[in-house]
Amino acid sequence: MNNKLLLNVRGLHAYYGKSHIVQGVSMQVNQGECVALLGSNGMGKTTFLRSILGLVKREGSIFFNGEQLIDKKTYEIARRGIGYVPQGRQLFPSLSVDEHLRFIYRKPEDEHSGQRWTPEKVYELFPRLKARRNISGTRLSGGEQQMLAIGRALVTNPRLLLMDEPSEGLAPAVIKHILEVCKHLIENNIALLLVEQNIEVARKLADQIYIIVRGQITYRGSKEEFFADKKLQTRYLGF
Repeated sequence: MNNKLLLNVRGLHAYYGKSHIVQGVSMQVNQGECVALLGSNGMGKTTFLRSILGLVKREGSIFFNGEQLIDKKTYEIARRGIGYVPQGRQLFPSLSVDEHLRFIYRKPEDEHSGQRWTPEKVYELFPRLKARRNISGTRLSGGEQQMLAIGRALVTNPRLLLMDEPSEGLAPAVIKHILEVCKHLIENNIALLLVEQNIEVARKLADQIYIIVRGQITYRGSKEEFFADKKLQTRYLGF
């Protein structure tokens, strides 16, 4: 794992209208690292990801590769190298699989940065998508839609991938494939910030664990520390 600091969030607050959802959250993600953000429903996990992208009202500091992003617009943040796999996939019914990938494709800022993600590379990663390239993305199975959502994020050539519940509603065989893909991305130096309810996905992927409760980080530690302590798991996740 590369120890270069990639994402450094300090004292982040986020709001929906007058509702104060994320309350002073700080987090660090290194290059090529997977950080899992865990917590019950309604605790602010999705809002935290959306606040990094500038999709909600926010205050605080967000440094990405040393650059302050708090005043940047969403498209400017994406161009810096942050990809997003949203909960529920959010595909466009009017676009085919291929159009989803080619419409959003963007060359990496650094042509010498390693693997370059193109639609063809995504088809190599997800052969099932290639066979369905000309049909609407919303006509795919749930697993195929998740593959497309990941592929759509990859063709922006991100250095950091924000993934919101990537295993939600998927069959075990599909989850296994998604896990293999995520491991491949980490090995290729892409950092992952993972929001998950499936604790086994976090166990198999994460280097660091953060727990959020009512908008505040209540625990931070290594995967080994967290999963070795059943009392911690019961206290924060209720099992």
